[in-house]
Amino acid sequence: MASESSFDVVSKVDHQEVDNAINQAAREVRQRFDFKGTDTTVAWSGDEGIEIVSQTEEKVKAALDVLQSKLVRRKVSLKALDAGEPRVSGRTWHIDCALREGISTENAKKISKLVRDSGPKGVKAQIQGEELRISSKKRDDLQAVQKLINDADYEFAVQFTNYR
Repeated sequence: MASESSFDVVSKVDHQEVDNAINQAAREVRQRFDFKGTDTTVAWSGDEGIEIVSQTEEKVKAALDVLQSKLVRRKVSLKALDAGEPRVSGRTWHIDCALREGISTENAKKISKLVRDSGPKGVKAQIQGEELRISSKKRDDLQAVQKLINDADYEFAVQFTNYR
């Protein structure tokens, strides 16, 4: 009898890569000519947040674009970055960004339903907290399910771990 193969569907962010992207964006903002004299900053705000501050709305949006380009270059999905709207506070403009991690139960049910309805026969999906375990007797079926999930294009970042 063949043993079960499985993998986990997760939504996680590599905090070291995000930290590197923030540092690169902050350095670029300090050095670029169009940001000179605007006191624009890109920095961590707590453990899961990023704050962008500048003197004008246009500059704060431009700094967000710089941050997003650095995240993409470091292979961090922009679906994991939840950027708020620019808001004014005194004489400065702020954008607060949050990092989204984990798959909610509602989203896990959507993935599970997709696997049940469109996936190969014999593939099982099990919700385990903020992740989803997919198992099957055939590894080829698991690879087909990975392709199916990647093609579905959800509003959150999806990674596959613990492939065994």
